[in-house]
Amino acid sequence: MKNISLLFGLLFVISCSNDSTDDITTPPGPDYEVWTGANITFIKAPNTDAGDAANQDRITSNVAITRGTSGGEIFNAVSESDATENVSPRGTKWAVGNISDVESLSFSSFRSAVGKPKNVVGKNLVMYLEADNVYLTVKFLSWASGGGGSNGGSGGFSYERSTKD
Repeated sequence: MKNISLLFGLLFVISCSNDSTDDITTPPGPDYEVWTGANITFIKAPNTDAGDAANQDRITSNVAITRGTSGGEIFNAVSESDATENVSPRGTKWAVGNISDVESLSFSSFRSAVGKPKNVVGKNLVMYLEADNVYLTVKFLSWASGGGGSNGGSGGFSYERSTKD
């Protein structure tokens, strides 16, 4: 009976181990793309509607990065209506580093990769678009803090990112 309990416990741990929203992603086989084309700058002004396509960086049909006015993290407007800490933006994984090192970088959620989002400004990042199997560079230029409305510019941010060659 003790062996059955131990076996059940082990199976439970193994089955739950894939539920993590912060799985480390390593570069897949030879079919992935690395975007090293010209950089573009995306700006979402503070206190603007994240649901408006003009306030989203539509990278592919699967990923559109934006940020809500409640002062939270960035999220993927294609698959989310708001950010979920340690998960968002869904469909992406992030690493601090340079695109030239993509083979050796460890990828995780945005929050796990950068720590506090307000400290992301100036860091060299690589974003992995999971459904598209694409890696691109991202460097945040600004991150507005505050409670929104009269409390300051909540939800604003800007970054520079690479495009497809």
